[in-house]
Amino acid sequence: MSAFEFSVLDVFAEPYAAAPQLTARLRIAEGTGLRIHAIALRCQVRIEPQRRRYDEGEQQDLRGLFGERARWTETLKPFLWMQCNTTVQGFTGRTEIDLALPCTYDLEVIGSQYLNALDAGDVPLTLLFSGTVFTRGETGFGVEQIPWECEARHDLPVGVWRQMISLYFPNTGWLRLDSEVLARLAAYRARHGMTSWEETVEKLLGGAAS
Repeated sequence: MSAFEFSVLDVFAEPYAAAPQLTARLRIAEGTGLRIHAIALRCQVRIEPQRRRYDEGEQQDLRGLFGERARWTETLKPFLWMQCNTTVQGFTGRTEIDLALPCTYDLEVIGSQYLNALDAGDVPLTLLFSGTVFTRGETGFGVEQIPWECEARHDLPVGVWRQMISLYFPNTGWLRLDSEVLARLAAYRARHGMTSWEETVEKLLGGAAS
């Protein structure tokens, strides 16, 4: 059993990062009293969609990910959202650190699709930790590993995700298109003398609706 315990104190939208980012405030406790010189910490963040309920609108928006509602007992499984790393400075007993969680609004990414479909409530997260621990004792330095069994759960409010997205992409979203499809869309825009991509897509949607 590992001597390390991890807990998530908070996750908040980081307003001053160069790219979209959440920040997780972590508490790390070491139970033997050993002097920790540093930790090269690795983290996997998983979303566990089976741990929450979904209203009718969310169920419709999630069909593309999990299929029809009747199949969710089979398809609603945990999935990897992101991987991240950080260096923990020396401590004895316990310490608190900020872990950067870089995010994307690319709707081709399963995590973004899932989060974009949620109206309210919480996102059930599990953070799995591993890494290399550098210790300092009377006989010098030592090295040990943190096993992947170290984990912590956290329920991220959907509002925090939406707050972060609004900071970096106010009133906008992103779609990734194949280069040939993008070229055809650009040619369509040019032929019709349109001045923006929004106008181009609106015209196409209007034609499809009619």
